[in-house]
Amino acid sequence: MVNELSLAEMVGGLPHEDPPRRSRRGSERRKKKRRRRTWLLVLVALVVVGGAAGGAWVGLKPLISGWNAPNDYPGPGTGTVQVRVPDGATGTAIGQVLQDKDVVKSVKGFIEAFGANPASATIQPGTYVLKRQMRSADAVSALLDSGNRLLWRVTLKEGVRADEVPALVAAKTKIPKAQVQAALKASKAIGLPSEVKGVPEGWLFPATYDVGPDTTATQLVAQMVGRTVQELDDLGVPPAQRRAVLIKASLVQAEAKHAEDFPKIARVFENRLAKGMRLQLDTTVHYATKKFTVATTIKDTQVNSPYNTYVVTGLPFGPIDNPGSAALKAAIHPTPGPWLYFVATDPNTGKTEYASTAAEFAVIKAKYDAWAKAHPGQ
Repeated sequence: MVNELSLAEMVGGLPHEDPPRRSRRGSERRKKKRRRRTWLLVLVALVVVGGAAGGAWVGLKPLISGWNAPNDYPGPGTGTVQVRVPDGATGTAIGQVLQDKDVVKSVKGFIEAFGANPASATIQPGTYVLKRQMRSADAVSALLDSGNRLLWRVTLKEGVRADEVPALVAAKTKIPKAQVQAALKASKAIGLPSEVKGVPEGWLFPATYDVGPDTTATQLVAQMVGRTVQELDDLGVPPAQRRAVLIKASLVQAEAKHAEDFPKIARVFENRLAKGMRLQLDTTVHYATKKFTVATTIKDTQVNSPYNTYVVTGLPFGPIDNPGSAALKAAIHPTPGPWLYFVATDPNTGKTEYASTAAEFAVIKAKYDAWAKAHPGQ
């Protein structure tokens, strides 16, 4: 049985040889199709990647070219352009301003030139007239040249009065006189101490001030006040004594023509104040009457004003001018001496003589009277 069954199985198995062959042929066809699809996918992938790479190149090409391009113009530049360097600007900030105005090609190039010049740190704020498309090194040099800085200069002389300042500023700058007058009244904006009650006299330090195209009247006057405060601080004057020192210094400035007389005249003031004597200064009368003169009439000495030291005991209400550094130092450090009087015996030359008694004063006063008689109207 077993053998028959085995033979039958063997005989019966012969007709089933064809299906496995068909299966193999189908498998081969499927493999070929898969291979074709694979190559097709590879080809598509290559096309996509190639396209992406091409797009990336188009996008990156300017950047790569920028890396290879020079950071500087060849110079020397053309035309002119105004450039404002802000106060406290760093090299990078200046470079950005210059790049925006097309003065330099790149901030990077300017920073390199800025770092290579040891004097770069001394570049001053202000408005400069430069060329477009300059070499960065040339731009640095141009900013270091004060001749390229667009500004005006206003000089206040020692003894100038506050009401003279607006006209002086207007004559030297493009700031209108009316704006300076308004600034002098803006006590808080210009930094005046509250105790001076809005009167700027004495607080406008005599010096030379640079005024740029963007400088306002308020900024300029604030600089003058700031210089006075700085000067007083440098001289060690406590805030509580500033006003008195300025008043005394303004009197010294008005009364003396030569610096060597400053400390002596300051001593006369101190001695008279200590004795309770009125200062009786003609210059304070002239200030009260808004005059610029040497001669003083009896009527002038009677004017009702807190500045008239013929009437007021002690110091006048405030300074009568704007004193300089030498007058301030004299007011702080008067020369030791017994003098109670002084007279400019020759106003033309400024010669001044001193006296400790009324009799001595009469002698030097007679010298002045003789001068006045010889120079009528002066």
